[in-house]
Amino acid sequence: MKLIDMIKRSNALKVGDFTLSSGRKSRYYMDKYLFETSPKILKEIVKEIISRTTGEYDKIAGLELGGVPLATALSLFTDKPFIIIRKKEKEYGTKALIEGSMNEGDKVLIIEDVTTTGHTLIQGINIIEENGGIIKEIIIVVDREEGAIERLREMGYINVKVLVRLNEII
Repeated sequence: MKLIDMIKRSNALKVGDFTLSSGRKSRYYMDKYLFETSPKILKEIVKEIISRTTGEYDKIAGLELGGVPLATALSLFTDKPFIIIRKKEKEYGTKALIEGSMNEGDKVLIIEDVTTTGHTLIQGINIIEENGGIIKEIIIVVDREEGAIERLREMGYINVKVLVRLNEII
């Protein structure tokens, strides 16, 4: 079964009146945890990611919270380490924005679960780059097709791949 069909069957797409993390109002909401917590769908996502990347990266980055299971699963399949990018500095201990080990010059594959405007993803990219990481590839599982890809490409990130577009699920 294709990834698109698996996501459709997960009933992750909700129709109604929603406020997105970007603050925008939408008739559609992608409840990503309905597909990210399914082992079968998670395996299919990882297979798709592996088939679409060059493999020329040192680290996998998952954005808190939805990108973490994706990065974890991909790490297990590829034996490449992953890092977790926090949305805000934790208030105790190391106060880190990046959990895990990242070194200056590490080539990073960043994974995003669902994107709309790209705001959260761009924040994660900035954190990685400010800490010496080099973004090699960006994978988005579901693109809501509201400007994120165009925004990323305008910023110079040309190696952006989308597994599923919202219009393929509706």
